Amino acid sequence: MSDPHEANRVTPVDRDAAAELWETYAQAHPQAVRACPDYTVERFGDSDALADELLDLVLTGPKRATAALVADFAAQGDPLPRVGSHWIACDGSGRPRVVLRSVELRLATFEDVDEAFASDEGEGDRTLETWRDGHRRYWVRTCAARGDTWSESDEIVLERFRVVWPPDLAD
Repeated sequence: MSDPHEANRVTPVDRDAAAELWETYAQAHPQAVRACPDYTVERFGDSDALADELLDLVLTGPKRATAALVADFAAQGDPLPRVGSHWIACDGSGRPRVVLRSVELRLATFEDVDEAFASDEGEGDRTLETWRDGHRRYWVRTCAARGDTWSESDEIVLERFRVVWPPDLAD
C-alpha cells in the first residue's frame, strides 16, 4: 500500500495574507512581537494533504509539538527556531490559518524522543511506536527527495508550541 502523502504536491503559501495575519497579531500582542519580531511562514509536512491533516490536529487541539531535522533547516538556509519565535502555519491551499509560538525547543536523536513528546505531537494513537513509524517513513522520503539519506542518528529539533492567534483558536 502506498503512502497517501507521497504525492508531494505543495501549493505555495500566501505570503501577503500571512503578512496581514501577522500585522493583526502584532497589533494585539506588541510585547510578544517586540520580544521576537521575526516570523516564518510554514506548513506542516511535505504535501498539501499532509499539511491539512496536521494543521487540523493543531486546530482541534491534540497537536502542540512538531519535529524537524536539523539538516532540513540547513538545506533550506534557515536558522533553527528559538524559544519565543513565531511561525504562521498554512493549510494545504497555502492559506495562513494560525500563529504559533515556540515555547520549548531541544535537540535530540530519534532514540531520544520519548512518549510524552510523541503524545504532544498529537498524531495517530499518540504512542511512541506510531510516532517512530510515521516519522521514519517521512524522513526517509523527504531526505531522499533532496538527495540525502536519513539516519536515526541525525539531529532533530523537537519543538513544543502554543497557538497564539487568532483569539478564538488561541490556547
